[in-house]
Amino acid sequence: MTTPTTPPSASISSGTPPAVASSTPSTRRTSLPPAAGGVRRVRARVVSTVLANLAVLGVAAVFIIPLLWVVLASFNRTAGLTVSVPDHWTLDNFRAVLTPETTFRPITNGIYLCGGAALITLSCATLAAYALSRYNTRYKRPFLLAVLFSTGLPITAIMVPVYGLFVQLNLIDTIPGTMLFMASTGLPFAIWLMKNFMDSVPLVLEEAAWTDGASRMQTLWYVILPLVWPGVSVVGIFTFVGMWGNFFVPFVLLLSPDRLPASVSIYTFFSQYGEVQYGQLAAYSLLYAFPVVALFLFLSRKLGGTFAFGGAVKG
Repeated sequence: MTTPTTPPSASISSGTPPAVASSTPSTRRTSLPPAAGGVRRVRARVVSTVLANLAVLGVAAVFIIPLLWVVLASFNRTAGLTVSVPDHWTLDNFRAVLTPETTFRPITNGIYLCGGAALITLSCATLAAYALSRYNTRYKRPFLLAVLFSTGLPITAIMVPVYGLFVQLNLIDTIPGTMLFMASTGLPFAIWLMKNFMDSVPLVLEEAAWTDGASRMQTLWYVILPLVWPGVSVVGIFTFVGMWGNFFVPFVLLLSPDRLPASVSIYTFFSQYGEVQYGQLAAYSLLYAFPVVALFLFLSRKLGGTFAFGGAVKG
C-alpha cells in the first residue's frame, strides 16, 4: 500500500514544520569589504584633522613671525620691516640701548610701579573675593554686577576726570598716585578670578580650623591661601602683565621723564619725522619682555599645581 503524501499547506496549517524547514541552511557570512559610508566617514575624519592642523599652524605662524622678526632684527644693524636673517650678526643694537636713560631707569620704574600696583591689587582682591565667596548678603549680586561693569569700562573714558582729580589732590606726576590708580583699574578683573578660586575650597576645612580656635584671618592665611596659591599666581601674572603693557595711564599721569616706565619710554624710538630705528627697537623689546618672562618662570612651579582637595575632605 502506498502512504498518501501530505501537501505542504496541510503541514503548515497543522503546525508541523515541513521537511525543508527541519534542515538548517548554512548561514556563514563571508567577509565583506568596508561599506561605502564607512569609507566616506574615515575620509571626512582625515580631512577635518588635516584642516584643523593647518588652522593651528596658521594661528601659530601669526604669533611666531612677529617674535621671529624681533629676535632677528635685534642682531641686525640694518634691520627693516621684513623678516630676514642678518648677514652679519652684531650686538651693536644692545650696546646702544643698554644705557641708564634708555633702559635701566625705565625698567626699574616699571618694576616698581607695576609690581607695587599688582601687590595692592592682589591684597584687595583676596579680601574682597573671600568676603564675596563666604558671605551672603542682599548687596552681593549688585556689587558683583558693578564689578562686572567696571571690567568693560574703557580706561580712556575716565582719564579726563581722573586727571582733574589728580591735579586737585596734588597726585599728578607721582608714582604712588599712579600706582594706586593702576591698582584700582586691575581690581575688578582680579576680584572675579579670585572669587572663582575661593569658591573651590570646601567650607568644612574652614570649620575645622575654627574648631581649633583659628580666627577668620588666620584661616584665610594658613588654610585657604596655600590651597589656592596656583590661582593667586595666575591672578598675579595676569595683573602684572596687564599693567606692564599699559601705556596710556603713565603717559597721562606722569610728566617727568625720569619717572616714566619702560612702556612709555619705548615711544622714544619713534622720531617725529617718522624714522624708526628698528634694530634698537627690537633689542629694547627683548629687554622689555625679560621681567614678564622672569616672573612667569618664577611662578611656573605654582602654576603646575592643581586644586586637589580630595585628600582633605573625607566623608
